[in-house]
Amino acid sequence: MGLAASCGIIQFMKSDLSIREAKFEDIPALRTLLADDDLGRTREDLSEAGLVKYQHAFQAIDASPDNELFVAEQDGDLVGTFQLTWIPYLSRGGSLRCLIEAVRVASSRRGQGLGAEMMRFAIERAREKDCALVQLTTDRTRSKAHRFYQKLGFVWTHQGMKLALSSSPGQTER
Repeated sequence: MGLAASCGIIQFMKSDLSIREAKFEDIPALRTLLADDDLGRTREDLSEAGLVKYQHAFQAIDASPDNELFVAEQDGDLVGTFQLTWIPYLSRGGSLRCLIEAVRVASSRRGQGLGAEMMRFAIERAREKDCALVQLTTDRTRSKAHRFYQKLGFVWTHQGMKLALSSSPGQTER
C-alpha cells in the first residue's frame, strides 16, 4: 500500500481501487458524481450548456501548482473524487496546509471503505508536501459525512461561514 509516480500520474493502489490525477476526459463522469447526492442535485449543472463551466474550472485547477484533482477508479468505473489545495500560511511558523474539498464517492459504492482509502491517500499527499495540517469543510446537514471524518481522526475546531456571490442556475448558497 503506497504511492507510486508513473509518467507524471500519481497512483495509489489497494486491492482493486486506484487513485490518479483527473484528466480532461473525466469531466462528464465527474459532473455526474458531484451531482450524486442530495446537495449535489441542487447545485450541480448537468445541462449541456453547463459543461463549458466545468471544463474551464478543470483547466484552471489543472494549470495551478497549488491544486490537484483526483479520481478513484474501481472495476473500470470512476467511483470517487476529491480536490487538494495547498495553502501557505504565515501562522504555524509559516507552514503549508492541505485543504481537502469536493469529496465524493458514488452512492452505489458507499459503505465499502473507498472514501477512507481516498482520505488516507489525501493525508499521505499532505505529508509528502510537508504540510502542518489537513483541513476540510463539510456541510452541516451531512451527518453521515461528519461521523465518517471523525472516525478518521478529524476533530471539530472551527465553524465556517460562506457568502454566495452569485445565484446562477444549479447553484445554491451551500
